[in-house]
Amino acid sequence: MRCPYCRHADSRVVDSREADDGQLIRRRRSCPECGKRFTTVEEAVLAVVKRSGVTEPFSRTKIIGGVRKACQGRPVDEDAIALLAQRVEETVRAKGAAELPSHEVGLAILGPLRDLDEVAYLRFASVYRSFDSLADFEREIETLRAAARARLAADDQSGDPDDHGRLPADTSPATTS
Repeated sequence: MRCPYCRHADSRVVDSREADDGQLIRRRRSCPECGKRFTTVEEAVLAVVKRSGVTEPFSRTKIIGGVRKACQGRPVDEDAIALLAQRVEETVRAKGAAELPSHEVGLAILGPLRDLDEVAYLRFASVYRSFDSLADFEREIETLRAAARARLAADDQSGDPDDHGRLPADTSPATTS
């Protein structure tokens, strides 16, 4: 690494630390020529390969923009969108690949978006999966309904809170003191 002060071509690493949950490596370096110290930051670049074959760096900002469009007019706040984008980035980085097809990024968005807002999910899925008929929408809506029915049935069997997040009326025996 070239020294930013004297432009000497070599430097010595004094200390290395992970930053940003392991996404960055911050290195403290020393120049053997001038003796000054400086810090470098290294980041693993994740590349997304688009359908056309073009490769571009992964962008959390693009995820936020696409999800924001799907959530337009919906009761979803910016913090929830930012958190979803962070979860998507963590998911795709956890795959450990230097390059990732854009298709896998889209799949990583669909699950968390469905949990966040079903209407926004349907909007995003319709573009991502290129819906071209009413039947495509109907099929996806039926899939959402089936998943909701399965969750309700599982909640009913386990005694978990109902679909409104409330427990059923208290059925425990009354206790007296």
